[in-house]
Amino acid sequence: MKDLENIPALMSDIGSRAKAAAATLATAPSTRKKAALVGAAEAVWSRRAEILEANEKDLAYGRDKGLSDAMMDRLMLDEGRIQGMVDGLRSVAEQDDPVGEVLAEWDQPSGLHIKRVRTPLGVIGVIYESRPNVTADAGALCLKAGNAVILRGGSESFHSSQAIHACLQQGLHDADLPEDAVQLVPTRDRAAVSEMLTMTETIDVIVPRGGKGLVGLVQREARVPVFAHLDGIVHIYIDAEADPEKVLKVVLNAKTRRTGICGAAECLLIHEKVAATIGQGVIRALLNAGVEVRADDTLARIEGTKHAADDDWGREYLDMIIAARTVPDMDAAMAHIRTHGSNHTDCIITEDPQAAARFMTTLDSAIILHNASTQFADGGEFGMGAEIGIATGKMHARGPVGAAQLTSFKYLVTGDGTVRS
Repeated sequence: MKDLENIPALMSDIGSRAKAAAATLATAPSTRKKAALVGAAEAVWSRRAEILEANEKDLAYGRDKGLSDAMMDRLMLDEGRIQGMVDGLRSVAEQDDPVGEVLAEWDQPSGLHIKRVRTPLGVIGVIYESRPNVTADAGALCLKAGNAVILRGGSESFHSSQAIHACLQQGLHDADLPEDAVQLVPTRDRAAVSEMLTMTETIDVIVPRGGKGLVGLVQREARVPVFAHLDGIVHIYIDAEADPEKVLKVVLNAKTRRTGICGAAECLLIHEKVAATIGQGVIRALLNAGVEVRADDTLARIEGTKHAADDDWGREYLDMIIAARTVPDMDAAMAHIRTHGSNHTDCIITEDPQAAARFMTTLDSAIILHNASTQFADGGEFGMGAEIGIATGKMHARGPVGAAQLTSFKYLVTGDGTVRS
């Protein structure tokens, strides 16, 4: 029985076992990793009643804590979302194994033959908040890339994460892979998070997935390298040449499909030439859908809107609220995004290919879309099967972090008695 009171000893033990499992997993055959993921998918589906029962406990805990509707939506599982987890596990299982992939290969005049090949990172620590499906996504992607993973789920999703984790371990056991390859921190004690951030001898990278408070804490205190994004301050720019039907479809989906995810639209920038036509139409549609629109002086003339305050620009609402303002041109829109955005995801809606090309080339967000909902900012929608998160930094991984992004590389250099002159 683990001593849950002695957090440093608990985490040291978990880290040591993860490091040993990572050494085995790094050279595990692709067939066994695939079998473990398929087995985990089957276990999730067969145990869905147990997972839903565990989720009910978490929902009750969330209600007692007074979580917002958006946060409760993140936490909630139903049979459809469990099916989504199963589909994600199977999708990752079917992907090509990134480990050992030859990224480049060449010969040198010296007689050396050089290959750069993908290798696992080692042990990955994932710290996340209320979304229990991250347990399956992170476990699957780390396993596929030959990494061991230490999962520290949020206190809200404690029971759901445990139930899903048991399914991942069942898959590992049945595939004859070390169950320590996917470990879940078995305590709600926040000291476990602080401990993970300093485990430089056993954890190779930390991935925080959650709100600004969590990610900011990790980035401030971690001694382990971090893949992270702080906010999903997502902008949609409606160009003068936008198609009104596409505007309605894209904006309503981007804001209202799921408000609590990092790809949800938070700010609308409308070219002043179409503010009275397309702009007015889309704002009325948002209001009719139950969205609170916080608008600049021009758009606040529309009945039902509220005047925006200064702090509404650059704000991640994660709720049925959106900021909206007019801009004189695309340059002003891009300047606003550079000032108030978070380099996460931004979108242009236009029928002008030159405007779209300039917007997509000039802005430096991790994901830039043209005439498509920002809710597509998701590794699963990018064909990665799932994602461990979205990174907005520029070192190593950027955008959705899938299995391939959870690898490093090494050089394999071959000679024939070759010496340097």
